[in-house]
Amino acid sequence: MPLPSRLRRLAARLVAAIAALLVVAALPGQAAAAEGRVSGGRLDWGIRQSFLTYVTGPIAKGSWGLTGGAATVGGSTFRFHSAQGSYDPATGALSASFSGGVRFTGHRENGVDALDLSIGRLTFRAVQGGAAGLYADVSSKSKETGQVSSVSQARLADLALSGLDLRGAAGTLTLSSVPATLTDAGARAFGNFYTAGTALDPLTLSVNLPASAPSATPSAAPTSAAPASAAPTTAAPTTAAPADAPVPPAPTAAPQEPARTEFTAGVLDWGVRRTFRDYVTGSIAKGRWELGGGSADGGAFFRWAPARGGYDPATGALTAAFGGSVRFTGLQDGGAYGLDLTLGNPGVRVADGRGHLTADVSGRTPDGSSQQLDAVELGEFDASGLKPEGGLLKASELPLKLTEAGARALGRLYPAGTEMDPLSFAVALDPAAALPPLPDIGSAPATAPAPSASTSPAAAPAAAASTSGGVPPVALVGGLLVAALAATGGVLAWRRRDKSATPEAS
Repeated sequence: MPLPSRLRRLAARLVAAIAALLVVAALPGQAAAAEGRVSGGRLDWGIRQSFLTYVTGPIAKGSWGLTGGAATVGGSTFRFHSAQGSYDPATGALSASFSGGVRFTGHRENGVDALDLSIGRLTFRAVQGGAAGLYADVSSKSKETGQVSSVSQARLADLALSGLDLRGAAGTLTLSSVPATLTDAGARAFGNFYTAGTALDPLTLSVNLPASAPSATPSAAPTSAAPASAAPTTAAPTTAAPADAPVPPAPTAAPQEPARTEFTAGVLDWGVRRTFRDYVTGSIAKGRWELGGGSADGGAFFRWAPARGGYDPATGALTAAFGGSVRFTGLQDGGAYGLDLTLGNPGVRVADGRGHLTADVSGRTPDGSSQQLDAVELGEFDASGLKPEGGLLKASELPLKLTEAGARALGRLYPAGTEMDPLSFAVALDPAAALPPLPDIGSAPATAPAPSASTSPAAAPAAAASTSGGVPPVALVGGLLVAALAATGGVLAWRRRDKSATPEAS
């Protein structure tokens, strides 16, 4: 039965009002669902434990090394850092590339490694619907021909997200124990040691998904910081002008100015030794480390800052003192630690092309000795190649050998002459020079006991994501739609009841 014109007009106005509400409600949702940048995070992956055992075992007799700031976690898991990429909260599509890499070598004959595999720039990609893969830049040597081939962003593994919905995440997104299966491309990358379909170690990743609102704050910060960085450049000519003004003393003052450059900014990056870190946190010491005095964790190394000291460009002499400390504890027995060692206030001295790393060392070592040493020389390195560039005096991954005094300070865990972790440092001879950034391993991963309990840990990843508060836009729009349908149906039902009641009343 056709509706009266008055009722049609009423329904049309109601639908139009609801449509307007839907548009208004959808606008914030669209703003929240705008694609955002991934900025910071980590990916932990052991690749395949049997492969690591094979490389370092009695057959391959090889080893592996870290590149690009990659680190180890627990001795057998590699950590890749500084995630960068994109994320679409509306679809759940995520792409995150991580810095750092690892190189495996083995089967050495006549000075040549028959096994030579490098993996770097790992990228996690998930598309709408949950399909995901792990990609990487791979360089590998064929065991048959010996030829080296390189592939950019080969899909190493298929990842099973088991129906996890990645939509609507914000803040820190964490995926734990994600199952990984070797692909055809991955099998070729591993020199066909394994066939496609082989189960690899599960991986865990955590990425930062900054909200759009706070992103305006960093962009505003450089504008306010720009005058501060410009201030030293304008102040420099002011201080130089009086020196040039008197003509007689100018020649003598000019050579004295560059004789020694004082600085108050710098960083020192050093991981002590990877095997030492693994020992501290491993199954024997079962310990940990604590950062103090402004030191930071760079993943594969610790960062000490700030710095103060001076540099003589004429002789290359350098003295630099850095702040911060790292305390290693482990071997706990009751309330006491068999290992309680603190390294603090490291320093670098360079003279005649030789460099020396010093530090304050205090506490107890596993051999039972206790000590309190100030500025003890831990290691020495070749500094002949140090030259200022771009306002920085910078050293990158210099080989460092343990000294006899350093061996005693570390409780004879390693003999003198042992290769320690490489040493990197940078001091700002120009106050406006930018220091090297710290690898970004992201915020602390969120814990999610409820989601992980709802899935099988052995077969499915556990997801944790901090989401924006309030009602999700989809739920809000759906609720309004239901309300619209209910309201429209209610009008028609009311009209039908009204009409059916009228004859009864008459």
